[in-house]
Amino acid sequence: MAQIQQGGPDEKEKSTALKDLLSRIDLDELMKKDEPPLDFPDTLEGFEYAFNEKGQLRHTKTGEPFVFNYREDLHRWNQKRYEALGEIITKYVYELLEKDCNLKKISIPVDATESEPKSFIFMSEDALTNPQKLMVLIHGSGVVRAGQWARRLIINEDLDSGTQIPFIKRAMEEGYGVIVLNPNENYIEVEKPTIHVQSSSDSSDEPAEKRERKDKVPKETKKRRDFYEKYRNPQREKETMQLYIRENGSPEEHAVYVWDHFIAQSAAENVFFVAHSYGGLAFVELNCCNWVSSSEPLDTSVESMLPDCPRVSAGTDRHELTSWKSFPSIFKFFTEASEAKTSSLKPALTRRSHRIKHEEL
Repeated sequence: MAQIQQGGPDEKEKSTALKDLLSRIDLDELMKKDEPPLDFPDTLEGFEYAFNEKGQLRHTKTGEPFVFNYREDLHRWNQKRYEALGEIITKYVYELLEKDCNLKKISIPVDATESEPKSFIFMSEDALTNPQKLMVLIHGSGVVRAGQWARRLIINEDLDSGTQIPFIKRAMEEGYGVIVLNPNENYIEVEKPTIHVQSSSDSSDEPAEKRERKDKVPKETKKRRDFYEKYRNPQREKETMQLYIRENGSPEEHAVYVWDHFIAQSAAENVFFVAHSYGGLAFVELNCCNWVSSSEPLDTSVESMLPDCPRVSAGTDRHELTSWKSFPSIFKFFTEASEAKTSSLKPALTRRSHRIKHEEL
């Protein structure tokens, strides 16, 4: 039978040695090596970056592309810096949608009160009144927002490959109304309210002897506790809570809401969807074509194990580039589909009629 041995002299020696080692640590020196403050600029100018005439993000002094590893061995800090820049990029693209593409920013829910959380979409002036064609653009999942295909492409490649702007401009040149969805904007973040709790040392229910022991904690011990807490979480970020947007609390809810309140109300005879990645899941059962990442030449048929819409190559192995690389083929597909449509065809499916059709099956 196996016997459980109590801790012997060896364990005590190890414990003593560990305490001795910890006592030699220069806490002040270690603190100096801690990560810098997570305090980043809120403008491109503050980051010393700008987009050049080719739509490429470049450093204003060196002309170099964006550098992720700005500080060696500080991945968390570099990631936070990248995210801060990404938020600025998002606002920059919003400005381009309004100024360069002449789209209107529409707040949703349409009947939202002044105080409740809100999201928004973008629409052309004729989005609901264009009698012929309406184009709806939907990005994928993640950090991207309205007008973007991939943040990484915007930062590391250029605006053309990473944003929906070329699609929007081409669509408007060819007489489409345009609606740009914003399916990842599902909630707003607010700082959690501070709850003041009476200190246990001031509590009359706590024995005086216990309070006295707490008060006598050596300064060095408290210093080590503080250091450990800072080491565990170098910069305790503000605790936030999420307030979800009514009827737009998920990408799926958002797509349904925009369909019911905007797309279904439009006058367009033909509605065309350009959806990247996850954004296309809601529409695979309609007549469509899926440009997928593949090493095959553009528009080459690609075999699929799933019974969804036909798949063809986007002419690139990189998933985030599929929308941009298939750009000319997408508009060619829309043109051919529009020309093939005759007046004898049934009216376009609405979301509700499509859903009922499947329930009946």
